[in-house]
Parts: sequence; C-alpha cells; structure tokens
Amino acid sequence: MTTSLHQRSLVADTHNDLLMAVAARPRAKWAAFFRERWLPQLLDGGVNLQVLPVFIDDGYRPEGALRQTLRMIECAHVLAEGNPEHVRLCRDAAEIDAALDAGLIALVLAMESMPGLDASVELISTVHRLGVRVASIAHWGRTPLADGSGEDATGSGLTSHGVAALREMERLGIVFDVSHLGASGVAQVLELATKPLIATHSSARALRDHHRNLTDEQLRGVAGTGGVICVNFFAGFLTENEHEATLDHLLDHIEHVVEVAGIDHVGMGPDFVREVLTDLTPPCCEHTYGVDVNAAIPGLDGPAGLPMVTEGLLGRGVPDKDVQKIIGGNVHRLFGEMLGMTPS
Repeated sequence: MTTSLHQRSLVADTHNDLLMAVAARPRAKWAAFFRERWLPQLLDGGVNLQVLPVFIDDGYRPEGALRQTLRMIECAHVLAEGNPEHVRLCRDAAEIDAALDAGLIALVLAMESMPGLDASVELISTVHRLGVRVASIAHWGRTPLADGSGEDATGSGLTSHGVAALREMERLGIVFDVSHLGASGVAQVLELATKPLIATHSSARALRDHHRNLTDEQLRGVAGTGGVICVNFFAGFLTENEHEATLDHLLDHIEHVVEVAGIDHVGMGPDFVREVLTDLTPPCCEHTYGVDVNAAIPGLDGPAGLPMVTEGLLGRGVPDKDVQKIIGGNVHRLFGEMLGMTPS
C-alpha cells in the first residue's frame, strides 16, 4: 500500500547537490556518470521533480566562482541532453508538466548563494536565460547580498544589492529561497516579498536549535506568502546528536512544520550530503560548523530511500492526500504558480 502510494504520487526533491559530483568529472563523462551513478537512485526513490542547486566550494572563491558556476550550469544542460529518455531540464511550469506527462524526471536549476554574481544584480537575468529558476543569496557566511545564518550575531539583513536581487528575481519569476539566510535577512525578505517564497532545505528550530533551521515565526511567514518549507533530512539539523538520528526525528520535523505552517506549505529538501561527498575526490569536508556531514538517517543517505518517508508518514496516520502534498504536491503547485509567469 505504501509503495503503491509513493509510486503513484508526484515526488519532489528541492535540494540535491548531485551537480557537484557530476561536474567534478571531465565533461565527456557528465551524462554517463549521471546515468550510471545518480539516475538509478532517483528512479528507485520515485523522484519526478528534482531541483539541482549550483553550489560552489570555497576553493573556487572568489576568482573562480563565476567560472565554476557557469561550468555547473553547463553540466546540468549536458547531463539532460545526454539522457533525453529519462530527464528534461525545465524552464517553466508548462515544461515541467510536459516532462511529467512524458514519464520523465523534470529537472529545475537553482543557485545557492549566487556565487560569482555577487553585487552584479544585472547578471541574475543572465542566469535566468540559462535556466535558473530558484535561488538564494547567502550560504553560511557573508556575501555582497546578505549574511548567512552563520553570521546571525551581526544582526545584519540584506544589503541594498540584496534588496535589488529580490526585486529582480520577483520580476523574472525566479523563486526566492530563504534557506541559509540569516534571521534578520529572513525577517526583511518577509516584509518585502510580493511573491511566494521557498525554503529549499530547512527544518524546524523549535525541535533542533540550530541557526540553519527556521523558527515557528519564520515558518508562518513563509507560509503566509503562499510559499513552501521543504524539510531538510540532514541529521545534524534534526537532532543534537546526529549519530543517533532516526526516521522519527525527520517525521517529527515534518509534522511540526505541518502544524505551524499548514499542510499546503510543506515539502522535502533532503540535502543528501554524504551521498554527494562519496563522489567527490577528495571529499571537500568532514565537519561543517560543528556537525558531521557524514552522519545520516539509516537508509536515508540518498534518494533511493525516499519511500521510507511516505511509509513513515502513513504509519503515523497522515491521510493519503496530505502525504501526497508533503512529498511533492505542494512544490509542484508552487512551481506552477511561480514558473508560469512571464517576466515583466
């Protein structure tokens, strides 16, 4: 019954850094490496809609950040073009639905903190032309656009360039992502936003007091825009002892977000860090801001484990229709609204 519901539902993952792993290979191997290493997992996990963030390691910053950003965007196009029978890179809601109707995995390009663009807000239009449809403006630290959550002690919000970036993204129809943004920045975005927001990979701070998680006030704020909070599966953001993280910890976060934000505003943003790092040689890191990136919920270290979430929610008595909203329906609705608009 569980497997049947998962298989017949639209499953959306709003944060998988697999592009980092694929782009680490020579260009000639991009399509084949994706097909051999990652596609089977996406298929086993029942993924229908996959957001692909462009994240740039510190080693490329600052001089090589824009070059690596463009390389990873090119990688997304190449792996899609090399696997047309399985995936399609989509630029709008109509292309997403066409891909889904054809039985393909719809891929959507995102940018995480806009590395390389920095204060050149005019380049947001450039990456939009290249297919980027979701973006955040900060990661752990400070950028020319805003402070990340690791800088919360500064109390800093968006810079003037950050405000301009928000306005430009709304004009173009790029979904603004508040994940990683500092608390003051989130508050400012909630005041300024005129379009629905997304948190592509953020869990509940009420259950795990980590700056990367969202408070109940922030959860309600994102929901109030018509947006979606996609719960992060990363063990260190679910419980204080990440090596003891279980499926129940994740389900607790999902149910908390449902209770606070509402059933129409919850999704999945797994952030399968360990799975990506195993493909990087050498691994970029072992510990990040005090949490072990190799810690994972047993069975949920990669996309193939996603049916566990459906099974767990059903086991807790969540109705079928609500499970379907959580595992993909809400994200599909948001993209239908935001990616169906024409740039002004």
